[in-house]
Amino acid sequence: MSLEVDIEKKFKGFQLQARFSAGNETLGLLGASGCGKSLTMRSIAGIERPDSGKIVVNGTVFFDRAPGKKARVDLSPQQRKTALLFQNYMLFPNLTVAQNVAAGIAKDVSPADRDAMVQAELKRFGLSGFERRYPVQLSGGQQQRVALARMLAARPGILMLDEPFSALDAHLKSVLEQNLVSLFDAFRGTILYVSHDIDEALRFCDRIAVVESGHIMEMGTGDDLVNRPQSQAGIKLSGCKNATPAQRRGPHAVWLPKWGVQVETAAEVPEGVKCLGVRAFYLQRADGPGRNCFRMRVDRVSDSRFERTALLGFLDRSHEAAPAVERTEDEMKYLHQHLFWRVDKLKTDVELLPHEGEELWIHIPDDKLYLVER
Repeated sequence: MSLEVDIEKKFKGFQLQARFSAGNETLGLLGASGCGKSLTMRSIAGIERPDSGKIVVNGTVFFDRAPGKKARVDLSPQQRKTALLFQNYMLFPNLTVAQNVAAGIAKDVSPADRDAMVQAELKRFGLSGFERRYPVQLSGGQQQRVALARMLAARPGILMLDEPFSALDAHLKSVLEQNLVSLFDAFRGTILYVSHDIDEALRFCDRIAVVESGHIMEMGTGDDLVNRPQSQAGIKLSGCKNATPAQRRGPHAVWLPKWGVQVETAAEVPEGVKCLGVRAFYLQRADGPGRNCFRMRVDRVSDSRFERTALLGFLDRSHEAAPAVERTEDEMKYLHQHLFWRVDKLKTDVELLPHEGEELWIHIPDDKLYLVER
């Protein structure tokens, strides 16, 4: 099973340039809203038509069009035999569960085989006995299972899921995610999974493509993205709270203009470095001055169940830096000149938890830094 995509589509103020390939795996498309993830899926499914490029699924050309020319190949959505799961599942309200599951099965399948296929998928997803119910009579979890059963019953060449859990609360999401395990175990082929949630992508995807402004910035395993990000977009989407522009000051030093400090690095700094990242939980309280130790003020704190997050402002910004921005002047610029520090409340004495207004020393480990050139 394979997927080859090389397409372009232009809109006013936005251009999609999607180039990637996938095999018998689950490939995640990770990015912020509006970056082109869903547009890419819809182009593969035939719902959207690229301006140019080529889409090949399992050796079958779905779309082929040279720039400025008419399409040589442009199969209809029905001919493409793809399965695309939307956030709201798109069940037919006037059809029963059994009829919904059967809706995607080819017309030339005999009634007996059709019924057998429907019953097999209903059993797989724990829906036996629900055949005659209508979508309105089902819970959200049951509706999702019907949609997944319909996908498999259609025997598609590729599965595509577009943020299927984005509207669910945390508890229901964790329960319904188990339905996908059944889906992925049963399907042998390429699965595309759109998400903006790094943890969700890590749970389901063999590889992850980072998408930003219509372009794939990097692609690799979840471990690559978390521990070896290759772009500023990758740093941010991997969950790293501290990402800031960087300028090379030497083989092992970078100047960070928004923070107003210079940081020493264990790894050699790339010539074209553009951004530095450091995870909030790698920061450490220090006793005083030293290598990569900075005097800071706790400007804000917030608590979750097991963590305290502190917003840290640099007190000794270099004279080279622009003057510090007050929160009342520009909220985003104010935040970007700060460090986020996460403290494990279960492992830290109460008296050592940071408090708003406190001044302290913070150490930035030189071996925990991400340095990227794009």
